[in-house]
Amino acid sequence: MADSNSNPKPTSNPKPTTNREENLKTIEELDRRLEENARAGSDEAIAKQHSKGKLTIPERLDLLFDPDTSRFEVGAFAASGNYEEHGRIESAGVRTVLGTVSGHDCIVIANDSMVKSGTWFPLTIKKILRAQQIGMENRLPLIYLVDSGGLFLPLQHDSFPDHDHAGRIFYNNARLSAMGVPQIAAVMGPCVAGGAYIPALCDEILMVKGTSGIFLGGPYLVKAAIGEEADIEALGGSSTHTRLSGMADFEDEDDASCLARVRRLAAQWPDSGSSAYAESAGRAPTAEQDPTEERPPAAEQRPATDSERLLDLLPADRRSAYDTRDILDSITDAESWEEYKEEYGKSLVTGTARIGGRVVGIVASQRLNTKTAKGEMRIGGVIYSDSADKAARFVLNCNQKKVPLIFVQDVTGFMVGTRAEQGGIIKDGAKLVNAVSNSEVPKITLVIGNSYGAGNYALCGRAFGPRFMLAWPSAQIAVMGGDQAADTMLSIEKAKAPEGLSEEAEQTILDEIRGTYEATASPYHAAAHLWVDAIIDPRATRDVLKHLLRVACRVAPEQGMRVGVFQV
Repeated sequence: MADSNSNPKPTSNPKPTTNREENLKTIEELDRRLEENARAGSDEAIAKQHSKGKLTIPERLDLLFDPDTSRFEVGAFAASGNYEEHGRIESAGVRTVLGTVSGHDCIVIANDSMVKSGTWFPLTIKKILRAQQIGMENRLPLIYLVDSGGLFLPLQHDSFPDHDHAGRIFYNNARLSAMGVPQIAAVMGPCVAGGAYIPALCDEILMVKGTSGIFLGGPYLVKAAIGEEADIEALGGSSTHTRLSGMADFEDEDDASCLARVRRLAAQWPDSGSSAYAESAGRAPTAEQDPTEERPPAAEQRPATDSERLLDLLPADRRSAYDTRDILDSITDAESWEEYKEEYGKSLVTGTARIGGRVVGIVASQRLNTKTAKGEMRIGGVIYSDSADKAARFVLNCNQKKVPLIFVQDVTGFMVGTRAEQGGIIKDGAKLVNAVSNSEVPKITLVIGNSYGAGNYALCGRAFGPRFMLAWPSAQIAVMGGDQAADTMLSIEKAKAPEGLSEEAEQTILDEIRGTYEATASPYHAAAHLWVDAIIDPRATRDVLKHLLRVACRVAPEQGMRVGVFQV
């Protein structure tokens, strides 16, 4: 066995100019898309909205959130490229934003009536459900800014009767209430049909005079159903629900006064209290520090290297190697990294660190090629039996100590071949999948490069319940890489054609498959379908994680981790 000195810790060899230029291009594209996405509409459309006595969504959110506090939008690119036959459905016609209102963390669900009258498309419903899930998992208060025409009827067959269709929104309303999670509904426009149950199931209901209406059936439906002629105000205007039905609690003159009242009501929410996670923030000493010494305030914590360096480190060519530890140095607090089993299972890096003073456990893909103590090669980005075993044990340790987990993905999958199969790669992979599935501490997943196949699963992809899932513009999410998929599909096509394929036909097949994979593996495709919550500038990663960890660590899990039958 070689001694440790014969296998020194490898380091990255970044190519600053090439890498930086390419990464800046992807960030510029992200900024362009976000800017385009954030527009309230044309000047004409905004003037029309104002003429109705209504504010735009950006204006409403600016009045609602505390000034100069951080926000995090969930699903900004939802529905992008979808439903194009019905027009442009920006952000699925609803904005879901984490922020601070009257000093309290909360999530706001705001229907955008300037997008198809705020009607619900299938992805609108998925996005609202996602926001409610965030509220449930993190015991996070919800504020609904209701301004919607109800289901988009041409697509009602994909929106109405199933488990995760529109009815689940109202189910969640009721469950959130039973959990003691505050919910406020500010009705600032129409609230039609089944959507009327959203405010009815909230703790407090506000309505804006002259513009809001809550009713199961509008004037046309009432006329068709029972022959009665009635206007919107009589059916469900603010005067009806504050004076006759008694459903609404407050009536306000306009959007601004309504939002000011929401802020006053939110100020009455109880504090979230402290959890084991919150109590651990800022307490861990550095490697050089006496554990009894008091640490500097979280606001004074700094990473080891500036976030700008991330643009030099992340390779323009996703096949290139880099040391994940260098990436982590720009995200975690300086001198806080404590690596776990550093010389074992090297294709995954595991360890504890702090982010803004808060202790976290990190499981990250290692993209360097390394060697075991026996001299066996380990390809960067691939999960082997030893790395899966190490990561599974580390996840258990973090649950034992109630340390939240961050998964950093740049993974091409598990190792294949006779040696790997005979060595037990499936059972070791299953061990990691079991540990991640049953982990009870908050988990956040960040995709910085590849997220392929079972590697996506084992490192806490969307199906495995991360509280939040983020992606850099460099991310790719697919069953496998485009080249591998193209070669696999070409082999299948060749097998189906005994007479063989011409070189031209083979190239056509390869180009088509690669093109499809390039489009569907894009982080924007993932974001459009809500497979990730947001695409972020790599340089903002640390600040985003600090915000999301604050939200995710509001409450401790109600039960400890149980793994059931564990592969050995």
